[in-house]
Amino acid sequence: MIASFFSSTGALAELIPHFRGREAQVKMAESVDLAIKKKSSLVVEAETGTGKTFAYLAPALLNLDKSLGQKLIISTGSKALQEQLYLKDLPLLLKATNFTGLCTLLKGRSNYLCTERLNRYMLETRFKQPNLHTELVTIKDWSVSTATGDIAEVDNLPEDALIIPSITSTNDNCLGRECPSYEDCFVVKARNKAMDADVIVINHHLFFADLAVKETGFGKLIPEADTYVFDEAHQLPDIASQYFGEVFSSKQLTELAKEIDFVYRTELKEAKQMAKAAEQLRAASLDFRLAFAMEKGSGSWRDKSKDRAMQMHVTRLRQVLTFLKQVVTERLGKSEVLDHAFEKINQYSLLFERLNNVQESGFSYWYECTKQHFSLNITPLSVATRFQTECQKKQASWIFTSATLSVKGEFKHFTQLLGLTNSDCLQLNSPFDYAKQSLFVVPRLLPEPGTPGLAIKLVEALTPVIKASKGRCFFLCTSHSMMNQLAQAFRESLTLPVLLQGEKSKQALLDEFISHGNALLVATGSFWEGVDVRGQTLSCVIIDKIPFTSPEEPLLKARMEDAELKGGDPFFDVQLPQAVITLKQGVGRLIRAEQDKGVLIVCDTRLVSRKYGNLFLNSLPCMPRTRDLNKAIDFLTLID
Repeated sequence: MIASFFSSTGALAELIPHFRGREAQVKMAESVDLAIKKKSSLVVEAETGTGKTFAYLAPALLNLDKSLGQKLIISTGSKALQEQLYLKDLPLLLKATNFTGLCTLLKGRSNYLCTERLNRYMLETRFKQPNLHTELVTIKDWSVSTATGDIAEVDNLPEDALIIPSITSTNDNCLGRECPSYEDCFVVKARNKAMDADVIVINHHLFFADLAVKETGFGKLIPEADTYVFDEAHQLPDIASQYFGEVFSSKQLTELAKEIDFVYRTELKEAKQMAKAAEQLRAASLDFRLAFAMEKGSGSWRDKSKDRAMQMHVTRLRQVLTFLKQVVTERLGKSEVLDHAFEKINQYSLLFERLNNVQESGFSYWYECTKQHFSLNITPLSVATRFQTECQKKQASWIFTSATLSVKGEFKHFTQLLGLTNSDCLQLNSPFDYAKQSLFVVPRLLPEPGTPGLAIKLVEALTPVIKASKGRCFFLCTSHSMMNQLAQAFRESLTLPVLLQGEKSKQALLDEFISHGNALLVATGSFWEGVDVRGQTLSCVIIDKIPFTSPEEPLLKARMEDAELKGGDPFFDVQLPQAVITLKQGVGRLIRAEQDKGVLIVCDTRLVSRKYGNLFLNSLPCMPRTRDLNKAIDFLTLID
């Protein structure tokens, strides 16, 4: 039945002109269909071009019986894919499968307007920050007419707009049922709609947030389902680690101080001790941040907490939290906001004590600093047992898919991280003809990564290639430092538009890259995955080096130490597999359709000079290889 759905006379062919099913797509759909019927788990690596979205949506919808109250949850790694699924792919498959159930999109609470916080912010900001007046007016006008409260609806508001945290809620500052605006709360409405829906599209962060909420005994965010599909599943282990861990941050403390100060100024003006305690908390939090003596970065809290100077700040912050608790205790019952703040004081105090008992094994204790804030983190080294326990609680089918899950054809790295020991695994190669569509270059005579002046050498070597490509190039970097050096140097050597990540929102940069048609985009992090530029607008992808995560990154460092204690090899068991998966993601930006052609350049001679280089090469698509950049130039000049 599933195979016929993808045939030339099937339901999809009737809706999509010139549709033809691909062998790998049909094989994946049949495997998903079987896993759903057996209530088992399935791990599928479906390389770019397989058509994996249709391959899991079709069997999932065809097996969903809403008369029995069955539900389907689809989780993605990014909001971009979440919205594409809900707005584009799902409506088409609903029509093709004749499924008439209720579908909904559910995001995390930070995506929804909090009416209570908007009103409070307007009250606080009226005389303080006139420069935000335009944004406030825009949001206030929109808030009157919106049905969903989804901030993505607000035109011309950047994803990282400074105003957003002040008009949305977090778990820490939400008043819950005690909120005066609870009946009109957009988050509550969205969650209630999700509880009633048959198909719910969420993201991985929300899935794990739901597990965290259930553990506290305060209900749930999403309903139980009969089938769970995780797209972009390679992100799950790291996201799970975040949610199964705990965070204590200066943002939490300053938000708490703000809440208490607000109560003093609006409800309990006689309680001057509260204002004093709130100010002390703000000051102690700032002093604690300064004690790290660094502009930004991360490290081991186990080591840092032993510093005598840091111990003084730990004692000071502990005293301030104790004083704050005493002051607030005297006024309990006089304000709902204050009662909620009291719960937070207790929660933060207990967490701070746990963070200063750094001897618990099986966890990474680490800190992270930005320019203004700090966070202290406890993160479990393994989430396998916890995740497998959740899977076993539910009589459901579990589907995990991504273009990048295997390392040299093996799934062991991914399945061990999530405890998926009994899952069936399927690897499906791309239908693209990489032999004709692409060329892979590891240039000769380049210095090894870390060599002083490397950025200038890369610009000198690659400027002719980028000119031959007429721009149309992504330069993906493994660090912000290299990204900024390259962008500055390319702007001096090229007359083509050079776009730099961070100067605009991700979507705005992508739109500009496509509209220019001859641009170079220099980027890091978020552009390695979840970016789909089809056609010859993107004809060349350059990667500065193998994307090894720094061994000093706290969670990776802790996992490597744990692997060593267990008799394993930290580099080969932990660091290397993760780098292979990340590199595969970056490479996947190049060929996105059957007509695409392009050149991949990885500027790291270790791919051919070190033994482990073969692990990377054998995990990538079978592209023709060369070390001669002139051949790349020849290939690019033939592309229209």
